[in-house]
Amino acid sequence: MLLKKASLAGAFFVSAIWLSGAHAFCPAPKSLAPATVQRVVDGDTLRLSDGRSVRMIGLNTPELGKKGRTDEPFAVAARQRLEALVAASGGRVGLLPGKERKDHYGRTLAHVYNAEGANLEAQMLAEGLGFQVAVAPNIDLAACQQAAEQTARQARLGIWRQSPVLEAGQISGSGFAVLSGVVSKVQRNGGGVWIELQDSVVLRVAPNLLKRFDLSVLERLQGRQVEARGWVVDRARRGGLKNGQARWLLPLTDPVMLQTAP
Repeated sequence: MLLKKASLAGAFFVSAIWLSGAHAFCPAPKSLAPATVQRVVDGDTLRLSDGRSVRMIGLNTPELGKKGRTDEPFAVAARQRLEALVAASGGRVGLLPGKERKDHYGRTLAHVYNAEGANLEAQMLAEGLGFQVAVAPNIDLAACQQAAEQTARQARLGIWRQSPVLEAGQISGSGFAVLSGVVSKVQRNGGGVWIELQDSVVLRVAPNLLKRFDLSVLERLQGRQVEARGWVVDRARRGGLKNGQARWLLPLTDPVMLQTAP
């Protein structure tokens, strides 16, 4: 098993402290599929001994550097913490597959629990080592994972130590982002609902996802401060940018990914 063993005792100690909290956020179901971890790829991905790669549902950790890029803040810490949690579980985990079983990379989509039944996504979120995400139809644990993240945010742990939230006008590249801005326009057409933030970013709810959202709430967002998260797309690179349109597009995959300021 390719797992770091140096911090095993410490992992048991920290895991014991948090165990009851992890159970409280996302309790384990009665039946889980057992699996053995060969190695931890990064903070949200595991390689199993049977060759499968598992992408943990609801958790998005900072990216490790690839192709000459530097690691994002807390990327290495997230991987090391997940390694310690898996090692503390003896390399054995329980899987709860998502309603959508595979992602577009062919990875298995599943919630991951340790040998004691604690949800590892909730634990990582509560320690501030990743962002909560919700992508339908795999949203069964969205509420408890959101609560786990909120504890880290309130305590300013990990990625929340210095706010990672960007103003809409600060977006300068594609990739995952948490952003904030004032809604300047809300429009609905055949392409869904479009929520424009300060002429910089447009949030889109696709037609097939509209039933998950409260349309009356979306229609009243103009002039409101909102926070959104998801994977930003450069419309100019895709060749779909027209005159007067915002360059950056952020598809909204679930209502959890859009919050309004009080």
